Amino acid sequence: MNTHAEKVDIIQWVAGLDDKSVLQQLKIIKDQATKKADWWDTISIEERQSIERGLEDSKNGRVTPHSEVKKRYEKWL
Repeated sequence: MNTHAEKVDIIQWVAGLDDKSVLQQLKIIKDQATKKADWWDTISIEERQSIERGLEDSKNGRVTPHSEVKKRYEKWL
């Protein structure tokens, strides 16, 4: 059976369902299949730790103003 025929067969089967527990299970499967991954879950542990360190630095005032960074790297810009 080809993919299209399988889809039609499943659609017809679902259309005739009255079992709420099966419909709930199908909804869970659908939601999981269409759920987009959060970018945080796709990066490495090292990247997460680096971001968390940066946020902690910012929270504690360990930052360099943009104007100072711009002056420092002006010759390369």
